[in-house]
Amino acid sequence: MSVDDTNQRGADMTMGPQPRFRFAPSPTGSLHLGSAVSALLNAALATRDGGVFLVRIEDIDLGRCREEFVSGIFEDLAWLGLDWPRPVLRQSRHMARYQLALDALRRQGLVYPCFATRSEIAAAVVGDPNHPRDPDGSPLYPGLHKGLSEAGARRLSAAGNAMCWRLDMEGALDRLKRASGEPLSYAAWDGKSVLETVIARPERWGDFVVARKDVPTSYHLSVVIDDAYQGISHVVRGLDLAPATDIHVLLQHLLGLPQPVYHHHGLICDADGRKLSKSEGGAGITALRDAGHSAREVRTIIRERLADAQTISLLGRD
Repeated sequence: MSVDDTNQRGADMTMGPQPRFRFAPSPTGSLHLGSAVSALLNAALATRDGGVFLVRIEDIDLGRCREEFVSGIFEDLAWLGLDWPRPVLRQSRHMARYQLALDALRRQGLVYPCFATRSEIAAAVVGDPNHPRDPDGSPLYPGLHKGLSEAGARRLSAAGNAMCWRLDMEGALDRLKRASGEPLSYAAWDGKSVLETVIARPERWGDFVVARKDVPTSYHLSVVIDDAYQGISHVVRGLDLAPATDIHVLLQHLLGLPQPVYHHHGLICDADGRKLSKSEGGAGITALRDAGHSAREVRTIIRERLADAQTISLLGRD
Protein backbone atom coordinates (compact mmCIF):
# COMPACT_ATOMS: atom_id res chain seq x y z
CA MET A 1 0.00 0.00 0.00
CA SER A 2 1.40 3.39 -0.98
CA VAL A 3 1.32 6.60 1.05
CA ASP A 4 -1.37 7.84 -1.35
CA ASP A 5 -3.42 4.70 -0.61
CA THR A 6 -3.04 5.32 3.12
CA ASN A 7 -4.14 8.92 2.61
CA GLN A 8 -7.26 7.90 0.69
CA ARG A 9 -8.14 5.15 3.16
CA GLY A 10 -7.89 7.60 6.07
CA ALA A 11 -9.89 10.27 4.24
CA ASP A 12 -12.65 7.79 3.42
CA MET A 13 -12.91 6.70 7.05
CA THR A 14 -12.73 10.11 8.71
CA MET A 15 -15.46 11.40 6.42
CA GLY A 16 -17.75 8.56 7.55
CA PRO A 17 -20.55 8.86 10.10
CA GLN A 18 -18.67 7.27 13.00
CA PRO A 19 -15.88 8.98 14.92
CA ARG A 20 -12.90 6.69 15.42
CA PHE A 21 -10.77 6.60 18.57
CA ARG A 22 -7.74 4.50 19.47
CA PHE A 23 -5.67 3.42 22.44
CA ALA A 24 -2.11 2.65 21.33
CA PRO A 25 0.12 1.27 24.09
CA SER A 26 3.73 0.24 23.71
CA PRO A 27 4.28 -3.22 25.22
CA THR A 28 7.49 -2.45 27.10
CA GLY A 29 5.83 -3.09 30.45
CA SER A 30 2.53 -3.82 32.13
CA LEU A 31 -0.51 -1.58 31.80
CA HIS A 32 -0.51 0.98 34.63
CA LEU A 33 -3.02 3.50 35.94
CA GLY A 34 -1.76 6.32 33.74
CA SER A 35 -2.19 4.32 30.53
CA ALA A 36 -5.55 3.04 31.72
CA VAL A 37 -6.80 6.64 31.80
CA SER A 38 -6.25 6.91 28.04
CA ALA A 39 -7.86 3.54 27.36
CA LEU A 40 -10.93 4.24 29.49
CA LEU A 41 -11.34 7.78 28.17
CA ASN A 42 -11.10 6.77 24.51
CA ALA A 43 -13.61 3.98 25.08
CA ALA A 44 -15.98 6.26 26.99
CA LEU A 45 -15.91 8.96 24.30
CA ALA A 46 -16.40 6.42 21.53
CA THR A 47 -19.41 4.97 23.35
CA ARG A 48 -20.89 8.39 24.09
CA ASP A 49 -20.51 9.60 20.51
CA GLY A 50 -21.52 6.37 18.77
CA GLY A 51 -17.98 5.84 17.54
CA VAL A 52 -15.46 3.03 17.21
CA PHE A 53 -12.83 2.26 19.85
CA LEU A 54 -9.68 0.59 18.50
CA VAL A 55 -6.61 -0.84 20.20
CA ARG A 56 -3.28 -0.63 18.39
CA ILE A 57 0.01 -2.13 19.61
CA GLU A 58 2.96 0.19 19.01
CA ASP A 59 5.80 -2.32 19.14
CA ILE A 60 8.48 -0.90 16.86
CA ASP A 61 11.03 -1.04 19.71
CA LEU A 62 12.01 -4.63 18.95
CA GLY A 63 14.56 -4.75 21.75
CA ARG A 64 12.21 -3.76 24.59
CA CYS A 65 8.75 -4.94 23.53
CA ARG A 66 7.67 -8.34 24.84
CA GLU A 67 4.87 -10.65 23.77
CA GLU A 68 3.91 -11.31 27.39
CA PHE A 69 3.29 -7.57 27.82
CA VAL A 70 1.00 -7.59 24.77
CA SER A 71 -1.03 -10.44 26.25
CA GLY A 72 -1.09 -8.74 29.63
CA ILE A 73 -2.36 -5.47 28.15
CA PHE A 74 -5.21 -7.27 26.38
CA GLU A 75 -6.10 -9.13 29.57
CA ASP A 76 -6.07 -5.99 31.69
CA LEU A 77 -8.18 -4.01 29.22
CA ALA A 78 -10.77 -6.77 29.05
CA TRP A 79 -10.80 -7.02 32.86
CA LEU A 80 -11.50 -3.27 33.04
CA GLY A 81 -14.59 -3.93 30.92
CA LEU A 82 -13.36 -2.75 27.51
CA ASP A 83 -13.93 -4.39 24.14
CA TRP A 84 -12.52 -3.61 20.71
CA PRO A 85 -12.49 -5.00 17.15
CA ARG A 86 -10.03 -7.74 16.21
CA PRO A 87 -7.50 -8.25 14.78
CA VAL A 88 -5.43 -5.56 16.42
CA LEU A 89 -2.92 -3.65 14.31
CA ARG A 90 0.65 -4.50 15.34
CA GLN A 91 3.15 -1.93 14.10
CA SER A 92 6.02 -4.44 14.00
CA ARG A 93 4.19 -6.25 11.19
CA HIS A 94 3.84 -3.20 8.95
CA MET A 95 7.39 -1.95 8.45
CA ALA A 96 6.91 -1.86 4.67
CA ARG A 97 4.22 0.79 5.09
CA TYR A 98 6.55 3.00 7.10
CA GLN A 99 9.36 2.44 4.60
CA LEU A 100 7.10 3.82 1.87
CA ALA A 101 6.52 6.97 3.91
CA LEU A 102 10.24 7.35 4.59
CA ASP A 103 10.94 6.91 0.87
CA ALA A 104 8.41 9.67 0.12
CA LEU A 105 10.24 12.05 2.44
CA ARG A 106 13.56 11.07 0.87
CA ARG A 107 12.25 11.83 -2.61
CA GLN A 108 11.28 15.29 -1.39
CA GLY A 109 14.80 15.80 -0.05
CA LEU A 110 13.45 16.39 3.45
CA VAL A 111 15.45 13.78 5.38
CA TYR A 112 19.15 13.07 5.63
CA PRO A 113 21.26 10.20 7.04
CA CYS A 114 22.80 10.59 10.48
CA PHE A 115 25.48 8.32 11.97
CA ALA A 116 26.04 10.24 15.21
CA THR A 117 25.77 8.37 18.50
CA ARG A 118 24.13 9.79 21.60
CA SER A 119 27.52 10.26 23.22
CA GLU A 120 28.81 12.16 20.17
CA ILE A 121 25.79 14.45 20.24
CA ALA A 122 26.23 15.05 23.97
CA ALA A 123 29.93 15.81 23.49
CA ALA A 124 29.15 18.29 20.72
CA VAL A 125 26.97 20.43 23.01
CA VAL A 126 28.56 19.87 26.42
CA GLY A 127 30.49 23.13 26.34
CA ASP A 128 27.46 25.23 25.49
CA PRO A 129 25.06 25.69 28.43
CA ASN A 130 22.82 27.78 26.17
CA HIS A 131 22.41 25.11 23.50
CA PRO A 132 18.64 24.83 22.79
CA ARG A 133 16.71 21.81 23.99
CA ASP A 134 13.53 20.18 22.76
CA PRO A 135 10.32 19.97 24.83
CA ASP A 136 11.52 16.66 26.33
CA GLY A 137 14.72 18.31 27.56
CA SER A 138 17.11 16.71 25.08
CA PRO A 139 19.61 18.94 23.23
CA LEU A 140 18.58 19.81 19.69
CA TYR A 141 20.59 17.89 17.15
CA PRO A 142 23.72 19.95 16.36
CA GLY A 143 23.83 18.87 12.71
CA LEU A 144 26.94 16.70 12.89
CA HIS A 145 26.23 14.88 9.61
CA LYS A 146 23.76 17.22 7.98
CA GLY A 147 26.14 18.16 5.17
CA LEU A 148 27.45 14.64 4.59
CA SER A 149 27.76 13.71 0.92
CA GLU A 150 26.15 10.58 -0.52
CA ALA A 151 29.62 9.10 -1.01
CA GLY A 152 30.51 9.85 2.60
CA ALA A 153 27.30 8.24 3.80
CA ARG A 154 28.02 5.13 1.73
CA ARG A 155 31.52 4.86 3.19
CA LEU A 156 30.28 5.11 6.77
CA SER A 157 27.50 2.62 6.12
CA ALA A 158 29.88 0.17 4.41
CA ALA A 159 32.14 0.39 7.43
CA GLY A 160 29.33 -0.93 9.60
CA ASN A 161 28.17 2.35 11.18
CA ALA A 162 24.48 2.35 12.09
CA MET A 163 22.42 5.09 10.45
CA CYS A 164 19.17 6.83 11.27
CA TRP A 165 17.24 9.38 9.20
CA ARG A 166 16.52 12.88 10.49
CA LEU A 167 14.05 15.44 9.19
CA ASP A 168 15.60 18.59 7.76
CA MET A 169 13.41 20.94 9.81
CA GLU A 170 14.54 24.07 7.99
CA GLY A 171 13.78 22.49 4.64
CA ALA A 172 10.43 21.14 5.83
CA LEU A 173 9.31 24.52 7.14
CA ASP A 174 10.41 26.18 3.92
CA ARG A 175 8.37 23.64 1.95
CA LEU A 176 5.39 24.36 4.20
CA LYS A 177 5.75 28.13 3.73
CA ARG A 178 5.96 27.86 -0.05
CA ALA A 179 3.00 25.48 -0.20
CA SER A 180 0.51 27.43 1.88
CA GLY A 181 2.00 30.52 3.46
CA GLU A 182 -0.27 29.87 6.44
CA PRO A 183 0.95 28.96 9.94
CA LEU A 184 0.90 25.24 10.67
CA SER A 185 -1.96 24.48 13.06
CA TYR A 186 -4.28 21.80 14.38
CA ALA A 187 -7.69 21.57 16.01
CA ALA A 188 -7.69 20.99 19.77
CA TRP A 189 -10.93 19.38 20.97
CA ASP A 190 -12.31 19.89 24.48
CA GLY A 191 -13.93 16.46 24.48
CA LYS A 192 -17.41 17.91 23.96
CA SER A 193 -18.22 20.48 21.30
CA VAL A 194 -15.50 23.11 21.26
CA LEU A 195 -12.65 23.13 18.75
CA GLU A 196 -9.77 25.57 19.20
CA THR A 197 -7.10 26.29 16.62
CA VAL A 198 -3.60 25.77 18.02
CA ILE A 199 -0.55 27.09 16.18
CA ALA A 200 2.06 24.33 15.93
CA ARG A 201 5.73 25.05 16.57
CA PRO A 202 7.62 22.03 15.19
CA GLU A 203 10.86 24.00 14.99
CA ARG A 204 11.34 23.56 18.74
CA TRP A 205 12.10 19.88 18.04
CA GLY A 206 14.90 20.59 15.58
CA ASP A 207 16.01 17.84 13.19
CA PHE A 208 14.26 14.97 14.98
CA VAL A 209 14.69 11.27 14.12
CA VAL A 210 12.17 10.09 11.52
CA ALA A 211 13.58 6.56 11.20
CA ARG A 212 15.62 4.81 13.87
CA LYS A 213 18.86 2.95 13.32
CA ASP A 214 17.24 -0.46 13.74
CA VAL A 215 13.92 -0.02 11.90
CA PRO A 216 12.74 2.20 9.00
CA THR A 217 10.49 4.27 11.25
CA SER A 218 10.10 6.03 14.57
CA TYR A 219 7.25 6.64 16.99
CA HIS A 220 6.48 9.93 15.24
CA LEU A 221 6.36 8.51 11.71
CA SER A 222 4.49 5.34 12.63
CA VAL A 223 1.81 7.10 14.63
CA VAL A 224 0.82 9.51 11.85
CA ILE A 225 0.87 6.76 9.21
CA ASP A 226 -1.30 4.44 11.29
CA ASP A 227 -3.72 7.14 12.41
CA ALA A 228 -4.33 7.85 8.72
CA TYR A 229 -4.44 4.16 7.76
CA GLN A 230 -7.02 3.41 10.47
CA GLY A 231 -9.04 6.53 9.78
CA ILE A 232 -8.64 7.88 13.32
CA SER A 233 -10.73 11.03 13.59
CA HIS A 234 -10.03 11.85 17.26
CA VAL A 235 -6.62 11.42 18.88
CA VAL A 236 -7.12 11.37 22.65
CA ARG A 237 -3.90 10.96 24.63
CA GLY A 238 -1.99 12.29 27.63
CA LEU A 239 -1.00 15.91 28.12
CA ASP A 240 2.66 14.86 28.04
CA LEU A 241 2.29 14.17 24.30
CA ALA A 242 0.86 17.59 23.44
CA PRO A 243 4.24 19.03 22.31
CA ALA A 244 4.77 16.08 19.94
CA THR A 245 1.58 17.03 18.12
CA ASP A 246 3.56 19.86 16.51
CA ILE A 247 5.74 17.45 14.55
CA HIS A 248 2.89 15.02 13.91
CA VAL A 249 0.86 17.65 12.08
CA LEU A 250 4.01 18.67 10.19
CA LEU A 251 4.50 15.08 8.99
CA GLN A 252 0.82 14.87 8.05
CA HIS A 253 1.24 17.95 5.89
CA LEU A 254 4.44 16.73 4.24
CA LEU A 255 2.95 13.32 3.46
CA GLY A 256 -0.49 14.57 2.44
CA LEU A 257 -2.30 12.74 5.24
CA PRO A 258 -5.63 13.69 6.83
CA GLN A 259 -5.44 15.47 10.17
CA PRO A 260 -7.53 14.29 13.12
CA VAL A 261 -8.61 16.54 15.98
CA TYR A 262 -6.60 16.27 19.20
CA HIS A 263 -7.49 16.12 22.87
CA HIS A 264 -4.76 15.89 25.52
CA HIS A 265 -6.12 14.70 28.83
CA GLY A 266 -4.86 15.13 32.37
CA LEU A 267 -2.28 12.77 33.85
CA ILE A 268 -1.96 10.66 36.96
CA CYS A 269 1.16 11.81 38.77
CA ASP A 270 3.25 10.44 41.62
CA ALA A 271 3.77 12.12 44.97
CA ASP A 272 6.41 14.41 43.44
CA GLY A 273 4.10 15.57 40.66
CA ARG A 274 5.81 13.54 37.96
CA LYS A 275 3.96 11.48 35.39
CA LEU A 276 3.34 7.94 36.63
CA SER A 277 5.76 5.48 35.03
CA LYS A 278 5.69 1.77 34.23
CA SER A 279 8.47 1.19 36.74
CA GLU A 280 6.04 1.76 39.60
CA GLY A 281 4.84 -1.79 39.91
CA GLY A 282 2.22 -1.04 42.55
CA ALA A 283 0.39 1.14 40.04
CA GLY A 284 0.02 -1.71 37.54
CA ILE A 285 -3.47 -2.94 36.74
CA THR A 286 -2.40 -6.58 37.16
CA ALA A 287 -0.89 -5.83 40.57
CA LEU A 288 -4.06 -4.11 41.72
CA ARG A 289 -6.17 -7.00 40.48
CA ASP A 290 -3.93 -9.52 42.21
CA ALA A 291 -4.22 -7.50 45.41
CA GLY A 292 -7.96 -8.13 45.39
CA HIS A 293 -9.32 -4.93 43.88
CA SER A 294 -12.32 -5.16 41.58
CA ALA A 295 -12.36 -3.47 38.18
CA ARG A 296 -14.85 -0.95 39.51
CA GLU A 297 -12.58 -0.15 42.44
CA VAL A 298 -9.64 0.39 40.07
CA ARG A 299 -11.71 2.76 37.95
CA THR A 300 -12.57 4.64 41.16
CA ILE A 301 -8.87 4.79 42.12
CA ILE A 302 -8.12 6.30 38.72
CA ARG A 303 -10.70 9.05 39.19
CA GLU A 304 -9.43 9.77 42.70
CA ARG A 305 -5.82 10.11 41.54
CA LEU A 306 -6.62 12.37 38.61
CA ALA A 307 -6.21 16.06 39.39
CA ASP A 308 -7.84 17.26 36.16
CA ALA A 309 -11.55 17.94 36.60
CA GLN A 310 -12.22 17.94 32.85
CA THR A 311 -10.77 14.45 32.40
CA ILE A 312 -12.73 13.15 35.39
CA SER A 313 -15.91 14.59 33.90
CA LEU A 314 -15.30 13.07 30.48
CA LEU A 315 -14.66 9.64 32.00
CA GLY A 316 -18.18 9.72 33.42
CA ARG A 317 -19.48 7.47 36.13
CA ASP A 318 -19.69 3.69 36.37
